[in-house]
Amino acid sequence: MRSPLIPIISFIVGAIILAGYFFPGSGLAAIRTPMLDWAVTLSGVAGLIAIINLVFGVHWRRLRDSSKDYLFSGLVIFAFLATFALGIFLGPTNPDYQKVVTAIQMPIEASLMAVLAITLAFSSLRLLQRQHNWMGLFFFISVIVYLLLNSGILSFMANIPSLQEVVSSISLVPIAGARGILIGVALGSLLTGIRIWLGSDRPYNG
Repeated sequence: MRSPLIPIISFIVGAIILAGYFFPGSGLAAIRTPMLDWAVTLSGVAGLIAIINLVFGVHWRRLRDSSKDYLFSGLVIFAFLATFALGIFLGPTNPDYQKVVTAIQMPIEASLMAVLAITLAFSSLRLLQRQHNWMGLFFFISVIVYLLLNSGILSFMANIPSLQEVVSSISLVPIAGARGILIGVALGSLLTGIRIWLGSDRPYNG
């Protein structure tokens, strides 16, 4: 039988943090801030443990067994150790360290966004082939239009007075979609937190 102590502690901590947001002037704010700091610290430690397990549990095994992608695994291990060591000795706020990390991270993010754009265009084409309706056609046309707008090919249209407002209005539509996605993520996170808080889901209890 599982002990009810952990759900009780989780409920009390969640109630204190939630009440601290609704009553910021009370003494609960002084208790809520250290709890949130502990949560951030524990999350960082958990993330570091997960990365270490990925690097030395998966990639080190590939490197040791000389599997097909062992060279890439060796590169991942070297990059992790070098980044981790420089981050400890130089500090994460060091300008040179930040320049090196940014110079590596930005091309990777740009490549991922390029792959995402190609995947989205291909998926919209497949959707149009499977579903011959106006929703699939509208989705495919929207993908092509926004890819062209963001690529800069149609940037000359922004200099035409009659089309400038139209292009600006069309460019704002994805922001509304992104906000809708963020609202959905927020509501899902809120419902998950409430279920954990009330004890319906107990990921901390095994």
